Amino acid sequence: MSQPLRARLARGAAVCCFLLAAPFAAVEAQAETTVRLMHVEVNPNYVDVWRKLADAYEAKHPDVKIDLEFLENEAFKAKLPTLLQSGDAPDLFYSWTGGVLKAQYKAGAVQDLTEKMQADGGAWEKTYLPAAMRGVTIDGKALCVPLKMSLIGFFYDKPMFEKAGVDASKINTWADFIDAVKKLKAAGITPIAGGGGDKWPLHFYWSYLALRLGGEEAFKQAKAGEDGGFTAKPFVQAFEKLQELGKIEPFQPGYLGTRWQDTLALFGDKRAAMLLTFDDSANRQAAAAADGKGISREDLGTFAFPVVEGGAGDPSSTFGGVNCWAVSRGASPEAIDFVKYFTSEEAEQKMAEAGMLIPAAKGADAGLKDPIVKGFSDTLGKSHFHQLFLDQDLGPSVGRVVNDVTVEVVSGAMEPEEAAQEIQDAFELDQ
Repeated sequence: MSQPLRARLARGAAVCCFLLAAPFAAVEAQAETTVRLMHVEVNPNYVDVWRKLADAYEAKHPDVKIDLEFLENEAFKAKLPTLLQSGDAPDLFYSWTGGVLKAQYKAGAVQDLTEKMQADGGAWEKTYLPAAMRGVTIDGKALCVPLKMSLIGFFYDKPMFEKAGVDASKINTWADFIDAVKKLKAAGITPIAGGGGDKWPLHFYWSYLALRLGGEEAFKQAKAGEDGGFTAKPFVQAFEKLQELGKIEPFQPGYLGTRWQDTLALFGDKRAAMLLTFDDSANRQAAAAADGKGISREDLGTFAFPVVEGGAGDPSSTFGGVNCWAVSRGASPEAIDFVKYFTSEEAEQKMAEAGMLIPAAKGADAGLKDPIVKGFSDTLGKSHFHQLFLDQDLGPSVGRVVNDVTVEVVSGAMEPEEAAQEIQDAFELDQ
């Protein structure tokens, strides 16, 4: 065979091999599945934990790529509804459960996970705490994968309290709390970092007051449309107590325009003595502070929301959330597998070790090292009733009214009876 012929055959074989290999290369390239997850997070330390867990999953599943997107709270809430209505929804997204999640399910945006969770004798759902599963179950349907339990309580700066002569261990009643606020003001200290700009941080006060005054029964009756609903006495009284707080001006100047993230910075920079906030805020205030350190652990204290004299609520009742991962309607099987891993005892124990959450996975609380977070976890363990955030529990339309009127009352622009009636009107309209 001549050299030119051999060359032509070699070139032809190479082309043939390339054409045969190309389809397989294309199939291999297309085999990679991307799982998109969107979460509310700005703390770089927490983001690093999430990423390392995702990297560990990718290492064991080389055909799956995990795309994590982290947004600030308000940016997340603004972007998510548009994505869910489009063909570009994330596979998994952070949810507060309650009425917002219910509305997303009714709109066909999220999957009903009940059958998957109850398969094989409920093997998947049994990996979570019963209270966490109750929080993600709406109308008998498991609509979300539990991630964490959250509890709202007060954080305070010990040196500021000492300067004002306030003993946090003696703040047991609402009257004690009001007295502490007055003492701090008298000492020239801003008592509380207030986030009126985002509105929802201030609804914590009204919701907790209503819980202390009316207890679980008042909320059950209101949601059932009984006893005047949200115009019942405990809810009006809660607004009266909130109005009382507003009149003594406990927040920093300009608090009505202050965003949530800025309240963490105010507190961490020692420009306010207290913050009513989430259980993981020891780390959050440090990250938000100008020096990146914030209030040292030695100087940081916590106390529970006080009881209200004469209130019918169980003092052990707690207020907060059950946060979870919602699975969008178009999510792949790989997304389901990843979220199982991401909420497993192993993964959540690493999150607990980082002090970033109170885990929903059974056994993962063994990783809690942070005494502050562990204290919140212990409080949740003793709670006989855990009320979900009302601006989420009652649904987005009613929730907006709750947040709006709370700010109106505390700022003195609305009377308690009017605020309660507006919530009830919104609730009835939403039914």
